[in-house]
Amino acid sequence: MSKVTFAVKLNEGVLSMLKQFCVEHGTKYSFFVEKAIQEKLAAEERKEDLLDFKMSRQEEENAESFDEYLKERNV
Repeated sequence: MSKVTFAVKLNEGVLSMLKQFCVEHGTKYSFFVEKAIQEKLAAEERKEDLLDFKMSRQEEENAESFDEYLKERNV
């Protein structure tokens, strides 16, 4: 996968913590930031999925049972 440059403005304290952490753990800044973004995006997706699931649970009362569904279709 090709890499691109992506500039962001960070609070000096956050940048300092990032640099210190990466130096102490032998991690490249770009690798750490890329993984952090991927993890945050995955967490947000899970939150959205959970909300969708909760909303669908409320609609479950109106759902037709699977057995009735199959009966109506002569399966």
